[in-house]
Amino acid sequence: MRLKLTMLAAIGVGIAGPAAAQMYDPNYPVCMEVYGGRLTPEYIDCSFTSLPQCQATASGRSATCSVNPFYKGPRTQPRERGKRHRQPTN
Repeated sequence: MRLKLTMLAAIGVGIAGPAAAQMYDPNYPVCMEVYGGRLTPEYIDCSFTSLPQCQATASGRSATCSVNPFYKGPRTQPRERGKRHRQPTN
């Protein structure tokens, strides 16, 4: 009996494909979750730079705006240490 259950579980896992993960874009601080009739989001759009911008887009739709939990922050150039620029002497 255990062998049958084990084989049935293995076949079930083999048939079920990989789950599609929803990706949050770490380059934008605000995401809009659009609902399509169910309680789970139909899709998530993380292309907004501010909450008011997202709320204007979500207005009149079944959608909510929230802060992106994976936002990395603005990109900054690292400073070079130890290099000093000499002033030209005349």
